[in-house]
Amino acid sequence: MCGRFVRKSGGEEVSREFDVGLSDISFLLEPGYNIAPGNQVAAVVKSDRLAVVAFRWGLIPPWAKDERTGYKMINARAETLSVKPSFKKPFQSQRCLVIADGFYEWSGRSRPKVPYYFHRKDPAPMGLAGLFESWPGPGGRVVNSCAIVTTAANSLMQPVHDRMPAIIAREDYRLWLDNGIFDGKALGALLRPYPPEDMECYPVSPLVNSPPNNSLQCIQPVQ
Repeated sequence: MCGRFVRKSGGEEVSREFDVGLSDISFLLEPGYNIAPGNQVAAVVKSDRLAVVAFRWGLIPPWAKDERTGYKMINARAETLSVKPSFKKPFQSQRCLVIADGFYEWSGRSRPKVPYYFHRKDPAPMGLAGLFESWPGPGGRVVNSCAIVTTAANSLMQPVHDRMPAIIAREDYRLWLDNGIFDGKALGALLRPYPPEDMECYPVSPLVNSPPNNSLQCIQPVQ
């Protein structure tokens, strides 16, 4: 599961990591230290060229009667992308990279639950496997939304939770974003647990329990 994450990298860092021109970043990338379902997220997509666009977090299928459906679809399990009706088509032709610097998970083995912050040791932003969709809302309004793909936890994550976001390796960005070609087996192979030796985690303040708390203090380690 991934229910909260961080994006603190600005346009220049995102441009370098994902090879996107600054002019192809469609909105101001303000830091988000406690991004929650329903919030705006930044994602890399590819059409004729790479671009960074905004999506609402929580995929809303075209057949949904209400946009609140998206709150039930913030994550998509890697193991069932090819069979779940809501994710099958996006997996085939509507893939993106959700830009993040880290994510939170809460330990279920203590009361109250302790929030942990997980991030890559490399300080550059990372690309989380994502799927996107467009929902035709009332009055001609279109809502562009996305879900984050999850996979089995690596050994660093396992003591806290049995699932983690699928982090796409740099060398695989282009393959994941190439929506003109679909090879389910090759794409599925990218959705593996990220190497634990390349990540670290630590407990953080319960400030992150409340989405309105959005400051650097959210990712500061605590005892």
